[in-house]
Parts: sequence; structure tokens; C-alpha cells
Amino acid sequence: MPGVSVRDVPAQEFINAYAQFLQRQGKLEVPGYVDIVKTSAGNELPPQEAETWFYKRAASVARHIYLRKQVGVGALNKLYGGAINRGFRPHKHVDASGSINRKVVQALQKIGVLEISPKGGRRISENGQRDLDRIAAQTLEDDE
Repeated sequence: MPGVSVRDVPAQEFINAYAQFLQRQGKLEVPGYVDIVKTSAGNELPPQEAETWFYKRAASVARHIYLRKQVGVGALNKLYGGAINRGFRPHKHVDASGSINRKVVQALQKIGVLEISPKGGRRISENGQRDLDRIAAQTLEDDE
């Protein structure tokens, strides 16, 4: 399908499709601690999907950076953060783990999806944009 971009596909469907692609491809470098680590100081437990959550986070980060010009790790920490339960006191926002987001960005950069932006942060590379658009077109075809 010519002219299909990531914006044309529902976010959840695209993220699941791209995560499956990354998992099948096997090139994404996954840290050894992904089955025991929490994703934020605000979370009480690690993710339920111990095998696939890192791929889904990578797909989500790739989509997020695709939709914007460039994004740094700090912005990703704020995006994936959430409210912390402080007992009877009001909830407050807590950023997500910077280590996890940094490892995701570094892994995506190593396989050529992202590149360092001269203004700071990371941006999508040409090869990464081509891959994301191709998977978006496949996802849209599967829906029809």
C-alpha cells in the first residue's frame, strides 16, 4: 500500500505487530534482568508479560520517536512514568526507570532504527522509518 505511515494505524495494533517483528527478528539486544526488574519506582510489581514487555516497550518507543522529531531519555522517563501510591496521601507523578528506557534506545540504535540527533536525543533513521512504514502497511492490510 503506497503512502501508508504509522499515523494511519491504531497505536496498539501497530505496537503489537512491531513487537512481534522485533522478537522474530532476534536482533534486539535484551538485558538479562528484564524478568525481575520493575519499570518504575511507582510500580509495585514487575510487568506480567516477562518475555515480551521489553519488545513492546521498544516498539512503543520507536513509534513515539517516529511521531516526533527527536526525543531524549528524560522525555521517555516522563512519558512512561505514572502515579505512585503514597498511602492516604495524594498521588504524585514518578518518572519511569531511566535505565530501562536508555537500554531500549541503545538497542534500537544498535539495530539501526534510531540515530543520534545533532540537537540532542534520538531521532528515527531512514532505515527505521522504512521498516516502521512497511510494518504499518502490513498491519493495515491484515485488518482489511
